Amino acid sequence: MGFVKQSEKLKVMTTLQDSGINRWVLVAGAGFAMLAVVIGAFAAHGLKQVLDAYSLGLFETAARYQMYHAIALLIVAVFSTVPQFSTRWLNLAAAAFILGIILFSGSLYLLALSGIRWLGAITPLGGVAFIFGWLALIVAALKYPSQTNKINL
Repeated sequence: MGFVKQSEKLKVMTTLQDSGINRWVLVAGAGFAMLAVVIGAFAAHGLKQVLDAYSLGLFETAARYQMYHAIALLIVAVFSTVPQFSTRWLNLAAAAFILGIILFSGSLYLLALSGIRWLGAITPLGGVAFIFGWLALIVAALKYPSQTNKINL
C-alpha cells in the first residue's frame, strides 16, 4: 500500500516538473538574482570613481528592486509546483515581474550610465508591471479551490 502511494507521489512530481513553468521561472529568477549581485558589485567597486552619488543611488535602487523581484520569480516557481494554484495567473505574475525588472531596473541602469533624463519616464511603467505581478500572485493564491481551504472540525 505504501508503495502505491509513493508511486503516485512520484507520478505527480514528474508531471509537475514537466509542466515547464517552474523550470523557466526558476532559471529567470536565479539569473536575474545573479545579475543583481554582479551589477551591484560592479557599481560599488567599478563605478564608484566614475559616477556621482545620485547615479550610484540609481544603480543601488535598480539592483535592489531587481533582487526583490528575482526572489518573487523564485516564489512563483515554487508556487507553480502546487497544482491548486492558477497556472494562468502565475504565468502572468512571472511575465509582469520580468517586464518590471527590464523596464524599472533597466531604465535606472541606463539613466545612471548615460544621464539621458527621458529614460526616467520608463521607470514608472516598470513599477506598474511590478504591482501587476504582485496582484497576479494574489489572484493565483485566491484561485485555490475553496473546498480545500475549509477547516474540518
